[in-house]
Amino acid sequence: MRRQTHARLAAVLTSAVVLLTTTAGGTPPSVKEPAGRAAPAFPTPPTSVASGAWKSGHLQGMALDRRNGFMYWSFTDLLVKTDLRGKAIGSVTGFPGHLGDLAFNEQDGRVYGSLEVPTAKAYYAAIFDGGQINRMNIRAASSGAVSTVYLKEVVKDYTADMNGDGVFDGDTADTPDHRYGCSGIDGVAFGPDFVHHDGMRLTVAYGTYVDNARKDNDHQVLLQYDVQNWRHYERPMGEAAHPHRSGPNTPDGKYFAYTGNTTYGVQNLEYDPASHNWLMAVYKGTKKQFPNYSLFVVDGSRPPVTSLLRGQPRPERGLLLPLLRRGLYDKATGIYGWESTGQYGLIALGGGRFYLAENGTAKAVVKHTGRAVQYVWTGRTPTPFSRVTASKAVEPSLG
Repeated sequence: MRRQTHARLAAVLTSAVVLLTTTAGGTPPSVKEPAGRAAPAFPTPPTSVASGAWKSGHLQGMALDRRNGFMYWSFTDLLVKTDLRGKAIGSVTGFPGHLGDLAFNEQDGRVYGSLEVPTAKAYYAAIFDGGQINRMNIRAASSGAVSTVYLKEVVKDYTADMNGDGVFDGDTADTPDHRYGCSGIDGVAFGPDFVHHDGMRLTVAYGTYVDNARKDNDHQVLLQYDVQNWRHYERPMGEAAHPHRSGPNTPDGKYFAYTGNTTYGVQNLEYDPASHNWLMAVYKGTKKQFPNYSLFVVDGSRPPVTSLLRGQPRPERGLLLPLLRRGLYDKATGIYGWESTGQYGLIALGGGRFYLAENGTAKAVVKHTGRAVQYVWTGRTPTPFSRVTASKAVEPSLG
């Protein structure tokens, strides 16, 4: 998220990027093609990909167009497109707010990202047409490469007057306002419906303010949207002074995962088609009564259960997502998790392999960079990933 303590920023400056692929050779996932057409071969992801150095904010997320061999990188107020050798193809600048996590939609071939404009009380799914990102410094507001869809549910929770004083207190944690402690959005991913496990949904995770005195901000909140008919909602990026309000009235599903408060919610969210689980990479929370893990995994094999949401000012029931019962376990809270990177980018490639992104910096004028290295999910504790080298193949664990 755009807000960071000095300690978290220091951690950002020493991090690196991780890439995991499906096997040592990188077997691609299957893609549905129209009848009569064979699925094309995907380029094999290399063992490392560099984003280049950019004078912008730290790395927020990545998306991979594996069919065409392009990587998209979010640097807070800059989107960069590279090939898989790290050569810059194009970039988009001039966002009126904070660009967060990214996700590639295999169904329409576009990149989706979370976009926050809190000064305008506006939160969007930003949608990028990668085919139009073919030169550097394309302006987001005036280019046809970017469209946006307004997320009314997020705004409703962000602006909620929880103490009933009739005053919106703004972008601050120092208030009882903001339902569930909602500070906006960040993590995004495509995956199946949580209840019926069918179709592909855009899943958007809330950011949450750090407020250790609150008890109603201990759930991750995830919204699911069917984006197949979103074209009629889409509007140009526009300027911050004139934000549009075109978007669905409600999400297709609203879900909660009890993890304890984390620092600005889910930074990177990803669905793993190999295990059918959802990974939530976070900046650690600071409430001492919680284990404060940096990675939580939603068990995709178990449906959400309607349950009383803990800590709410008035009794409230919601659909509670189960955490995978593996990894580290905190008996006092019943919470499972792991210690892992991935807060700066997370992409599942199938077969137990992923891209995980961490930020780095270049010398002289501070520029932020990213780099990708192969890792594999093992599920071991406390850290569930193991680095893959050319001389040592590691078999992934899909559980």
